[in-house]
Amino acid sequence: MTTKLDGKVALVTGGSRGIGAGIALRLARGGADVAVTYRDSADRAALVVKQVETLGRRALAIRADCADPAAVRDAVDRVATELGRLDILVNNAAVFLVGPVEQLSADEVERTLAVNIRAPFVAAQAAARHLGGGGRIITIGSNVGERAVFPGLSLYSMSKTALVGLTRGLARELGPRGITVNLVNPGPTDTDANPADGPNAAAIAGITALGRFATPAEIAGTVAHLAGAEAAYLTGAVVNVDGGFTS
Repeated sequence: MTTKLDGKVALVTGGSRGIGAGIALRLARGGADVAVTYRDSADRAALVVKQVETLGRRALAIRADCADPAAVRDAVDRVATELGRLDILVNNAAVFLVGPVEQLSADEVERTLAVNIRAPFVAAQAAARHLGGGGRIITIGSNVGERAVFPGLSLYSMSKTALVGLTRGLARELGPRGITVNLVNPGPTDTDANPADGPNAAAIAGITALGRFATPAEIAGTVAHLAGAEAAYLTGAVVNVDGGFTS
């Protein structure tokens, strides 16, 4: 059954490829008009826009570096202005920098915290000015926020764990306005950045209970449910869509 999102407007940050693109298309199939942000992948963002429009929905691609708070705020406001409203914010954009903790540069630390923590906060802050009752904020975290099984994940894991506090705090603050806030933690997911046939994929898949990678569509299905009316009483939750990685 397809979640009904007719008349809704959604913004998916980092929505030009991978999980973000899968979420954008799933929300469009549910009936939502969808905007995506991108930093470098203009061609891929244009393709997502075309696919959304083929589904009969309005679409918008906005170039925005999520490390820049002004760019994040402007993107949110532009969606509300150009598409007429904002009902669903999906904080998906992220950077994945790994390495021995003593070798990470100050710039790498700053960019990770800016994109993975500050940007979701700034986007939620901007979106809160536009969201009405029934509004949704859904942030994409990571399984390694709960279980860092390999060396070199300290920075990334820290940045994703911080999203738990953000989600719960926002859920309390925005709940009286009928706005829900939830966190989705994907497990290993088959994307061009982390292919299911990559050099370490077999070992990673073996840690999950299901023994395989997810598809972007499987992550997107959970996001679509959280965006819909059937999830109206679900807020402040951390939903692990990880194939049993953290079990």
